[in-house]
Amino acid sequence: MTQAPAAPKAVRRRHDREIVALAVPAFGALVAEPLFVIADSAIVGHLGTAQLAGLGVASTLLMTAVGVFVFLAYATTAAVARRVGAGDLRAAIRQGMDGIWLALLIGAAVIAVVLPTAPTLMDWFGASSTAAPYATTYLRISTLGIPAMLVVLAATGVLRGLQDTKTPLYVAVGGFVANAALNAGLVYGAGLGIAGSAWGTVIAQCGMAAVYLVVVVRGARKHDASLRPDAAGIRACAQAGTPLLVRTLSLRAILVIATAVAARLGDADMAAHQIILSVWSLLAFALDAIAIAGQAIIGRFLGADDAQGAREACRRMVQWGLATGVVLGLLVIVARPLFLPMFSGDSVVRDTALPALVMVALSQPICGIVFVLDGVLMGAGDGPYLAWAMVLTLAVFAPVALLVPVLGGGLTALWATMTLMMAIRLLTLGLRSRSGRWIVTGATR
Repeated sequence: MTQAPAAPKAVRRRHDREIVALAVPAFGALVAEPLFVIADSAIVGHLGTAQLAGLGVASTLLMTAVGVFVFLAYATTAAVARRVGAGDLRAAIRQGMDGIWLALLIGAAVIAVVLPTAPTLMDWFGASSTAAPYATTYLRISTLGIPAMLVVLAATGVLRGLQDTKTPLYVAVGGFVANAALNAGLVYGAGLGIAGSAWGTVIAQCGMAAVYLVVVVRGARKHDASLRPDAAGIRACAQAGTPLLVRTLSLRAILVIATAVAARLGDADMAAHQIILSVWSLLAFALDAIAIAGQAIIGRFLGADDAQGAREACRRMVQWGLATGVVLGLLVIVARPLFLPMFSGDSVVRDTALPALVMVALSQPICGIVFVLDGVLMGAGDGPYLAWAMVLTLAVFAPVALLVPVLGGGLTALWATMTLMMAIRLLTLGLRSRSGRWIVTGATR
């Protein structure tokens, strides 16, 4: 007897429950990550201005070095989810172990590059003569924790692929608490100064990596998956991640160009830009949580050879992204007179930021759809298209943004170009989604 298909309303409810179950913990984990830097800044800030400035330069470089390898999470999530959908948990965890081994290799390479070049890097980043020694100290010590940070990325991808976003939330919260306690104890209790802050971060990150490894190793033993490094598997992970690396570098180039343009507009515009970028990044966390759910869900459907389920899930997640974007945009418009004074007491900075924030608010529905489609295509393993689309976006955005100061435009005009950037991404991702070419079923793409 053939079972009747589920009613459309029942299908939507099932998708809604799954999206919420994955996205809410993912959002909590995403928000916990920047709290590491905030805690370090609050503790080191009481040591002196030079120490805080050194931390600012070093942590920016450190987060950039780690951020460009976020593909370790994205590519691993998609690959593991496909094998989960295919019902092969042993292969799923084996795939995850390949990603973790790749993270360790990359981490070792980064250490080999950064340790001897730390003073030169500080010069390139414009650290002052008073801040540079502190920045170099912090960077050299904290670099030792990069392999652990990258393992955390890869292992997070493993658990997301296994449809588990709660464990990463618990680990992120625990890591933040440990990091804050260690920093306070080592900086002030042990009198290590900024070096204590760096060691606290390294210890906390190693602790987080250890917890993840325990979870993954238990899963490997349960399903009889090998823990040994496999050259072919590691190479496959690197090949899958390379297009996503190109995508990430292109996106970071866009943000760097926007900041460089804002700096040319003047101090008030630059200060206002920093405020808006902080707000924009916070909004992105909420939207990225839905994208993470999309990676896990889409990968599982495609691995289970359920193309129709993948289409329905994609459609529902786009609706979620649009609705979330509308809500976030309205919140920004309503709350902007309230939170702007929290960032700056300068009325010129606030007046400069106000109209640009309206532009940010209006763009949120677009951002909502873009983030979701980005997650859907990542979950489908459609990395080469994502790389091409982001390079194209950068090629269009860069000349338009650089014309803003030339044509006498201000910060609002700059953020209009950021909205243009998101509109281009909406066009490229939307066309790909409608074409259906991203739908490739099976345990591997």
